[in-house]
Amino acid sequence: MGEKSILQIRFDLPPVHDPELLERLRRLLEDFTPRVQMLQPDSAVLDLTGSLRFWRRDARGITELIQLRTLALYGVRSGAGAAPNRLLAAMAAALTPPGARTVIEDSPEAITAFLRPRPVRELLGVGARTAATLTEHGLHTVGDVADVPAVTLQRLLGARLGRTLHERAHARDTAVVDPTPAPASISAEHAFPRDELDPAQHRRALLALADDLGTRLRASDQIAQGLTCTIRYADQTATRRSRTLPEATHHTVLLARTAYALYESLGLQRARVRNIALRADALQPAAKATRQLTLDTADDKPLAIEAVADRARARFGHGMLYPAALAIGARPSAAAADLDASRQWRSGGDR
Repeated sequence: MGEKSILQIRFDLPPVHDPELLERLRRLLEDFTPRVQMLQPDSAVLDLTGSLRFWRRDARGITELIQLRTLALYGVRSGAGAAPNRLLAAMAAALTPPGARTVIEDSPEAITAFLRPRPVRELLGVGARTAATLTEHGLHTVGDVADVPAVTLQRLLGARLGRTLHERAHARDTAVVDPTPAPASISAEHAFPRDELDPAQHRRALLALADDLGTRLRASDQIAQGLTCTIRYADQTATRRSRTLPEATHHTVLLARTAYALYESLGLQRARVRNIALRADALQPAAKATRQLTLDTADDKPLAIEAVADRARARFGHGMLYPAALAIGARPSAAAADLDASRQWRSGGDR
């Protein structure tokens, strides 16, 4: 049993849970292998290669045991994917519902049978825009992409992305499991009272989440270098997109602008959204912040208002001041979602 084996597991965490729960789950996973990399907000990837002989089980057997223990000890169900590399394990885990597991054997036949029929949008690194470009050229499955010469993909998608997708379509991935703790992050989540179809309400929730994260970052004197948006749908599936910020920041305006861009990249069409989570990634002290100087002063006013709002909130409470788009009954238009609304503030005394 000398084959390489990678496991990616996604925990079905309750909407409200003990902040220490993920740390307890990490310690449980480290009982099986020291090579555990936690992936915010609810996943982990493990290198089981050195554990197979010790546990005298194959990847499926260890996966079943891990899922059983997380359920028995913490009441947490999980979906898991095990495969010869991180790419395949991540794709398998994304397709697996809580309580189940998908195991891809380390053989060319098993890998081909799993990977080639998958829709091209499921290939790691393919977003809505890239998927649209590929399908416009008749590339609907991963197998279609694998059959196209790398140079053709580079013409369609650019040199770097084309080369990367060509490698991934052939199941080639050299990424390793890095047990180094991830940089600190903070997150906020909004659950809709019912499945929400209205994109304006989705964007309103994103503004509220960005406002919450920005306030907490400024209060703790930190800045974020990246942002991750996770959207969970009525059928319990979820999509996640991450983006590095143009410059590390703790300003609501800039966080919300990136959150909207992440949302737009999903290309949702009347999706029934159950909740939205926004996470500020790779936090560092605000003293390390830099700002690119420009001739555009459009953001100066909202940033000045933001400072006043922070002082009012510190004295009177978080609900004292908030973006006008978040007022009760407000339904921001697409123009408002472009942050015009976030640049106008309403006093909590008007509610």
